[in-house]
Amino acid sequence: MSKIIWKIKTFEEFTVPELYAVIKARVDVFVVEQNCPYPDLDNYDQKALHLWAEEDGEVLAYCRIFDKGIKYKETSIGRVLTTEKARGKNLGKQMIAYAVQTIENRFRTSGIRISAQDYLLRFYSGFGFEDTGKKYLEDDIPHTEMLRK
Repeated sequence: MSKIIWKIKTFEEFTVPELYAVIKARVDVFVVEQNCPYPDLDNYDQKALHLWAEEDGEVLAYCRIFDKGIKYKETSIGRVLTTEKARGKNLGKQMIAYAVQTIENRFRTSGIRISAQDYLLRFYSGFGFEDTGKKYLEDDIPHTEMLRK
């Protein structure tokens, strides 16, 4: 029986196969599935901590984490995804819990700002994120800025 492995790495720590698997998952979800051509390779990967769940080398859930002052004045979490095959297994919930814990432990803060797709507002509010009222379209998808204090 195969086991899910959680990994957290800086950009420099990626192996080539890991980086390929992460980019493939991001393209599969954001570009292909959400039908949204956007510049995924935005030169922020080099500044991020990358957190993901994998099974047999395939990425099932992924996000990237930023320290204060990179994306926002607070720390932040972005590029949050669960692949189609992995949905319904609570990996997204586990991952956000790990991401919050990582920020609290490594960056010594609980202040986290995110840009959430609107259909996930309830999901994130379960982790203490609050709607800031700042709403916008990003790549034609409604988003809301959320803050966890």
